[in-house]
Amino acid sequence: MAARANAATAEPDADESEEEAQPKRKLPLKLIIIAVAAFLVVAGGGTAGYFAFTGKKERAEEAAKAAAPAVKIAFLDLPDMVVNLANPGSDRSLFLKAKIVLEVPDQALIQQIQPLMPRVVDAFQTYLRELRPTDLEGSAGLYRLKEELTRRVNTAIEPARINAVLFKELLVQ
Repeated sequence: MAARANAATAEPDADESEEEAQPKRKLPLKLIIIAVAAFLVVAGGGTAGYFAFTGKKERAEEAAKAAAPAVKIAFLDLPDMVVNLANPGSDRSLFLKAKIVLEVPDQALIQQIQPLMPRVVDAFQTYLRELRPTDLEGSAGLYRLKEELTRRVNTAIEPARINAVLFKELLVQ
């Protein structure tokens, strides 16, 4: 019986040791999963950081290359213009004072435009005198004015072309 008692007591000890062994097996498995997850987070962060910093460097180089052709752009100041605006139905005269600059693709084109300046000024004067004060209201009105003046300059200096008409000052009084 003693042998049986020892066997009976030995069996529960064996069961207890198996139960204790199982949690020990799960603990290293959890540690491995945590370690792998931490490694992936660190590796992913390092990779993302690498691409973020190298991407910024490449974008900065591309921006510098894009800015390099901008150096060739030249500007040509036109004489100040003062014109009276069309104001039907009113005895009061309204005036438009404009300081305009032409954006030219390169410096050499300025020498081509200079002899044609009377034609450009005439195109501007005739168009500006027909404007009404309501034509100049808001940013949409100024945008339409810029586009129309650009079109008229390009017509006057054909075959040469300018990039844009820029306003230094535009005053309606």
